[in-house]
Amino acid sequence: MDRFLVSWLNVGLVITLSFISTQSEARAFLVFGDSLVDNGNNDYLITTARADSYPYGIDYPTHRPTGRFSNGLSIPDIISWVLREQIGSEPTLPYLSPLLHGERLLVGANFASAGIGILNDTGFQFLNIIRIFKQLEFFQQYQQRLTAHIGAEQTQRLVNEALVLITLGGNDFVNNYYLVPFSARSRQFSLPDYVVYLISEYRKILQRLYDLGARRVLVTTTGPMGCVPAELAIA
Repeated sequence: MDRFLVSWLNVGLVITLSFISTQSEARAFLVFGDSLVDNGNNDYLITTARADSYPYGIDYPTHRPTGRFSNGLSIPDIISWVLREQIGSEPTLPYLSPLLHGERLLVGANFASAGIGILNDTGFQFLNIIRIFKQLEFFQQYQQRLTAHIGAEQTQRLVNEALVLITLGGNDFVNNYYLVPFSARSRQFSLPDYVVYLISEYRKILQRLYDLGARRVLVTTTGPMGCVPAELAIA
């Protein structure tokens, strides 16, 4: 698992550095996805998918839970740190944060929500989470707020030039296909056919993201799901 995380981060940082190598000023950072990249949106929701208690955050600078599903920094935090060191960008805030307004909108936003997947039925047991197409609706809303602040032309430029990170897929297995024996999806699809189906649905999400203006998109893979704590607990 550690080797996977290091490799994942190395690839992400290389891509981030290549993105900023041609930039001379700060650019926005937009984040979509699940618990791997959620930096606090679920704290504003009535849901069981929360990271607001010990031991979350024990290695974060404040040593307190922050809504990140991590003992410390998350992947977007590390990318934000690189952007800040290289071109002066500030860390992104959760989209639901009341602090996200005015000039902070120019930094970007994190729309991610723990528990979601590519499929709309993934994570149903968590009740109130921000499913991916709702995240894209919030992205539209974000652009409307930006337009009111800096105008339509500057908003389009900011979105087109932003670095976009999207992380999806793991929950479609852990919290859907393998959630219970003989789950609805496992009865509907063989595993190879399910993977093909997920890819076809993911393509629609990425197309919608493109239609909304995203051009520089970092799409991550799923991790080794056998290393997920929930899976280890029942192994």
